[in-house]
Amino acid sequence: METDRKLILVTRHTRLHELKQKYGTLGQAKFYIEHLGESFEQYEVEDGLFHTVHKQVLSFLKASGRVQQLDRSYLPTYKFSRDDIVVVLGQDGLVANTLKYLTGQSVIAINPSPQSFDGVLLPFTAGDLPLVLADVLAKKMNFKTITMAEATTNLGDSLLAVNDLFVGPKSHTSARYDVEWNGKKESQSSSGVIISTGLGSTGWFKSLIAGASGIAGRPVQKKIANGFQWDSEYLYYTVREPFPSQQSQTDLVFGRVDQKKPLVLTSKMAENGVIFSDGLENDYLDFSAGVSASISVSKTQGVLVV
Repeated sequence: METDRKLILVTRHTRLHELKQKYGTLGQAKFYIEHLGESFEQYEVEDGLFHTVHKQVLSFLKASGRVQQLDRSYLPTYKFSRDDIVVVLGQDGLVANTLKYLTGQSVIAINPSPQSFDGVLLPFTAGDLPLVLADVLAKKMNFKTITMAEATTNLGDSLLAVNDLFVGPKSHTSARYDVEWNGKKESQSSSGVIISTGLGSTGWFKSLIAGASGIAGRPVQKKIANGFQWDSEYLYYTVREPFPSQQSQTDLVFGRVDQKKPLVLTSKMAENGVIFSDGLENDYLDFSAGVSASISVSKTQGVLVV
């Protein structure tokens, strides 16, 4: 089985590799970790297992067509072609990070260590790849569509999110902004706003609902306390730690966002306001004074082969 379509293999460095980069040598890394009373063996086992699976996947892909290996750090700048087939080898977070830089290309997600990773977004092992790729090429694959959020600013910039968007301060300070939703508007001061997709609704969003329930002493938003569907044509926003004062209100702190009811936020922060997605703080949009961001469901959807 060979194909003219490019096969993109997306990976990220293992923890062992990152430790070596941080401390210069594996010896130094091992000394530091063991000095803290932690076992270094777990990092070595994890690294060895990943490279074994990586070698297996890469060998098969090279026998199947043109292969481009891509580290996660290059995702924001890499230009994918419409007919690329993307294979992700790593944890769930890497799949989410990859999907938001695509425009509907099929993603085959491989779990390198099923005994270690839950793999909600990793339905396959390396041994499944030959049959899965054959189905993708024959257009026989089953897939899940994943709704994404999109923030678009009045500066012409935009950013997609597979899990969630964060709008607020770059550091641990208060965010100041105006919020408009469902025909209402108010000024707010908070530690930021989270806008969640269905896929992200069992992550950061769920923890915020749980925190609110603990404070209230009763379950809140019971219908979505355990998340909502990945392909839901809506998002939910929630404001973190809204502060009531003479200049800031706390009425618009939670709501459902869709194409007819977008969320619009306008910054009142002189500096350090940001919009980032899926926990990638280094890939952000400016949200300083005067910047207005409209947030709603994106027309682009993720396509995960299952």
